[in-house]
Amino acid sequence: MERLAFSCLFLFISLLTFADAGSIGVNYGRIANNLPPASKVVSLLKSQGLNRVKVFDSDPAVLKALSGSGIKVTVDLPNGLLFAAARSKSFASTWVQKNVAAYHPSTQIEAIAVGNEVFVDPNNTTRYLIPAMKNLHDALVKYNFNNDIKISSPIALSALQNSYPSSAGSFRPELVESIFKPLLGFLRQTGSHLMVNAYPFFAYESNSDVISLDYALFRENPGVVDAGNGLRYFSLFDAQIDAVFAALSALKYDDIKIVVSETGWPSEGDENEVGASIPNAAAYNGNLVRRVLTGGGTPLRPKADLTVYLFALFNENNKNGPTSERNYGLFYPTEEKVYDIPFTVEGLKNYHDTPRTPVPGNQHARTPVNGGGGVSKSSSGNTWCVAKGDVGREKLQAALDYACGEGGADCHPIQPGSTCYNPNTVEAHASFAFNSYYQKKSRVMGTCYFGGAAYVVTQPPRYGSCEFPTGY
Repeated sequence: MERLAFSCLFLFISLLTFADAGSIGVNYGRIANNLPPASKVVSLLKSQGLNRVKVFDSDPAVLKALSGSGIKVTVDLPNGLLFAAARSKSFASTWVQKNVAAYHPSTQIEAIAVGNEVFVDPNNTTRYLIPAMKNLHDALVKYNFNNDIKISSPIALSALQNSYPSSAGSFRPELVESIFKPLLGFLRQTGSHLMVNAYPFFAYESNSDVISLDYALFRENPGVVDAGNGLRYFSLFDAQIDAVFAALSALKYDDIKIVVSETGWPSEGDENEVGASIPNAAAYNGNLVRRVLTGGGTPLRPKADLTVYLFALFNENNKNGPTSERNYGLFYPTEEKVYDIPFTVEGLKNYHDTPRTPVPGNQHARTPVNGGGGVSKSSSGNTWCVAKGDVGREKLQAALDYACGEGGADCHPIQPGSTCYNPNTVEAHASFAFNSYYQKKSRVMGTCYFGGAAYVVTQPPRYGSCEFPTGY
């Protein structure tokens, strides 16, 4: 094939010419009880040539272990601290002093991620985001760190109103004036970048009947032409990132750069999680590394070399949600690789994608997507998923955070002022979110579990005047 020959030639030239074009980092999540100590983790990162790491907090043991390592670090101010950071300059200054100034520059902190996917946070922290970012930036100025350390906030693709075709990319209209314009103005003023969490796996899992697996895994494929701009896309990842670029362009913020703060593919999943397998995870992450390190941007932004953080360093056995959530790791807690892929240009010289092989139970076609964006109803009769009130508030809140965040449940109706906000209890909100997730997953067995915090009912639940959907 002519295109295959061209691709091989391009890869060879790229390896020689664009070795420093892009950058690969990794997310170091720690929702597990069996991970190695931070000192061993730092040694592991260095042995693999990984020189960027993103953490989801600012744990002293981790930041101390990274001291003197030469690894660039992104720390996180959790969603739960947004209110305090927004309301109090003193709190923001103290947080920077304890979690940044105490370690930098020996620990090379290069960015602060303020919250994570706050637009889907069920605790309605969105309105605190911009004030918190500004107060943290003022604190960095106080310590003269503002030129070294950038401030941003990771957004999920659910912040987009439209993402297909890429040329039609746009942000959710209710967030444009109140959040995105101030956010992008802040990023422009401070020379920072927009952090984006992008998971082609989610799109493929829900639409495997219409999305080519080769297209999702960066493999050879005929490509998809965007009717809006005429560009041909050969990967779902590029299409997703260009949808964000298009959304930025629509607001006249073409100059804002993007850092992909999370992306990955699970090596194991439940039966209904189409495509979750070791071969597919190896193909996605291995080909993504090659895609990033050999240079070149996206079809819409060909010069936009990307910094991409793989999710995640380890499998995390204490995470809520389906089996896939505990199996995004590049490594087992024993530090053994889940699959063998390189993370450096040197390693790419001997890297070859594993040929595609069907994986029983994980490669079957899903029900076609309907016009509303969900999947068709199951044939097992009407059932709903609700919260178990007796598991305790903490466990319900953690499961609720997952459902409305990474789980992709529609939690807009339980936001303040919306139809299902009242009664304002964790159990009521969790029940609505759990059911939204359950219905979106076609009510497949295992999707109403949430770590034992949920169960299936056969009568429509009611909390006040809120009606629960039976399908999407």
